[in-house]
Amino acid sequence: MTDLPKIPLAGVIGHPIAHSRSPALHGFWLRRHGIKGHYIPMDVAPADLEATLRLLPRIGFVGLNVTIPHKEAVLKIADVITDRAALIGAANTLIFRKDGKIHADNTDGAGFIANLRQNAPNWNPAAGPAAVLGAGGAARAVVAALIEVGVPEIRIANRTRPRADALRADFGAKLSVHEWVQAGNMLDGAATVINTTSLGMAGKPEFRVPMDALSPGAVVNDLVYNPLKTQFLLEAEQRGASIVDGLGMLLHQAAPGFERWFGPTPAVDEETRQAVLGS
Repeated sequence: MTDLPKIPLAGVIGHPIAHSRSPALHGFWLRRHGIKGHYIPMDVAPADLEATLRLLPRIGFVGLNVTIPHKEAVLKIADVITDRAALIGAANTLIFRKDGKIHADNTDGAGFIANLRQNAPNWNPAAGPAAVLGAGGAARAVVAALIEVGVPEIRIANRTRPRADALRADFGAKLSVHEWVQAGNMLDGAATVINTTSLGMAGKPEFRVPMDALSPGAVVNDLVYNPLKTQFLLEAEQRGASIVDGLGMLLHQAAPGFERWFGPTPAVDEETRQAVLGS
């Protein structure tokens, strides 16, 4: 009996965590690939974070997804940190290596770009400026990804300006900071527009930035996926923009972790979307 292989375990840690759709996503992929593994949601308080990360590899866990409020804190615990996780200042994917080290990565930016390329196939990063609303952790991942794929200029606005200023200080001269009360103006001529805030999410205040200046041919993405089509996206669509919802980013950012933990490269397709939406 001792020769039986271990069942690989992975999961997502946050506080709270009951809202997460990651278990439905990874559970679907495990079933699709016939893998005898499990993916478990775990509500971990900040005070218990390090003890949890030290224990889980010893009981069969091969890795974790990380969500609020632990994305920054795990960098202080990880043994190996990728350049992009260090640049963004947060990790969303942990791999528990066989040598005992905790490897931290951030796949949010890659997931963001993959979502745009899949759902707005004519999107051209070099077509013009990008306007980014928000300056939190998600915005940092988005900005890093936009720079990497060659967006020529990035305009940032945040409800509290110092966070936007910090983003510019970290990422450089391609960024320009705009006052939140004038955020609508930075949409003028923008080829790509991204809402990285929680505005418009179910239970949160509505998105109220005026969109009169939005170009009809712009690609507009909302990282919010509950509701799937936010008021922000509805208005952008009415103004002739190509819209991309936020669910694809959730799906694409998850794929690299699944591959590292369980082996197969999972496909992000309509069946996957429906499995998560139906959860």
